[in-house]
Amino acid sequence: MKIWQFALLAYLGVMTVIGFAIMYSDKRKAEKRRRRTPEKVLFAVSAIGGSLGTFLGMWVCRHKNRHWYFVVGFTLILIAHIVLVLLLFEFVE
Repeated sequence: MKIWQFALLAYLGVMTVIGFAIMYSDKRKAEKRRRRTPEKVLFAVSAIGGSLGTFLGMWVCRHKNRHWYFVVGFTLILIAHIVLVLLLFEFVE
């Protein structure tokens, strides 16, 4: 494994943890009726690499899974990230 591949996987791993944590945190805030994390922040974290974490957080925490735009949006972002990583690993030296 090349250094850039390791760095990419490490980055995605950290972002996955952050994505899950932000979904978990927002769910707890919702239960306590406290100030929430803006939806644009949830999507931004997903878009910059936390898509696996936000996707898992949505289903494990049962948070935002009733909103079609989260279900569709997080799923599409995750699919795009998977395809991009696979293409990078296959075609970039």
